[in-house]
Amino acid sequence: MFELFPGNYVWNLSLNIALNTGGQFNEVIDACRPLVPLAASGDAGTEAYLRAWEELGDRIAGFAEKDLENGHRLSAATKFLRASTYYITGERMQRVGYAPRTEVYRKAIDTFDRFIEHGNEPVQRVEIPFDGGSFPALLSLVPGARPGPLMIQFNGLDSTKEQMWSSPLRTELARRGISLLMVDHPGTGEALRLRGMTAIPESERWAAACLDYLETREEVDIRRVGILGWSLGGYYAPRAAAFEKRLALCVAWGANYNWGELQRRRAEREGENPVPHYWEHVQWVWGKDSFEDFMAFAPRVSLEGVVENITVPSLTTHGSGDRQIPLEYAYAQYEGSTNSPDRELHIFTPEEGGIEHVGGDNMLPAASLISDWVADRL
Repeated sequence: MFELFPGNYVWNLSLNIALNTGGQFNEVIDACRPLVPLAASGDAGTEAYLRAWEELGDRIAGFAEKDLENGHRLSAATKFLRASTYYITGERMQRVGYAPRTEVYRKAIDTFDRFIEHGNEPVQRVEIPFDGGSFPALLSLVPGARPGPLMIQFNGLDSTKEQMWSSPLRTELARRGISLLMVDHPGTGEALRLRGMTAIPESERWAAACLDYLETREEVDIRRVGILGWSLGGYYAPRAAAFEKRLALCVAWGANYNWGELQRRRAEREGENPVPHYWEHVQWVWGKDSFEDFMAFAPRVSLEGVVENITVPSLTTHGSGDRQIPLEYAYAQYEGSTNSPDRELHIFTPEEGGIEHVGGDNMLPAASLISDWVADRL
């Protein structure tokens, strides 16, 4: 993984994810190089990190406005999309309740919406009815024969539907004729930030809501809908497939087999955390008022005794150098899926690339392998 910030895994992973989801190398490096001396300075550095990415997003969005003034809508759309990536990258590192965070997140949503407006891309915002309200998603339908296959993609602990759109997975699936529903389900993205919808362990509930919605779309063959999750989605997707039997297959991009146990390990030995202010963040995601309440709850987030209920084809992928989720969980998840009629485990090696958490160093190897595996079955 490219490591601009010595000793700061969190910032390095975040920067690499930005580069994997549409960021341009020189723009990113020029914006981030002045932050290198601040990489070990705690909250002050994290706030400077937000300012740097926001300023970069503002600059690129400003160029997009000039493109619109000149009648160049497609060029503007490309820049709005890139600006959205930059805003998200800075926003997701901030502590809960930090006021500028919300402002920057709204910029990310606004610029992505303007990308949709001007980009002529096959993507639309949709609402998934759920528990008397709804949560937002992006629906990307590939051209071609109808009805067709589709994958539902679930978020991780701190990713967003906009990052899913910009990742190579969406492109690789589309090249194989597979549409994608990218979901900000409860506990993630817009559902959490703007609607206060916290996560629940029973991800089959929001998977069912997605399927109910997709049954209303004539473009989708409901018999050929699978589920995929990255990072903490590596828990959500298998859990959904275990109990929502309308799903045709399941992919875990990162084996989050026993996330609850991992929290105990982190509490005992504070290693490299996926985001700053980690304990505040997970309490926010799950709607818990204290560290003690969260730790009492966390054991419920486990696939022990769950993956045995998966009765459709299942793929588990994991990076050999993942610094967040132990490799042992990938083997446990695969070995526990005894009732999957077609199960596969793939560990990415340094030779292939994509060895960091969810391929943070290189997402393309996993995106290609997953898309081939899905296409062979859908």
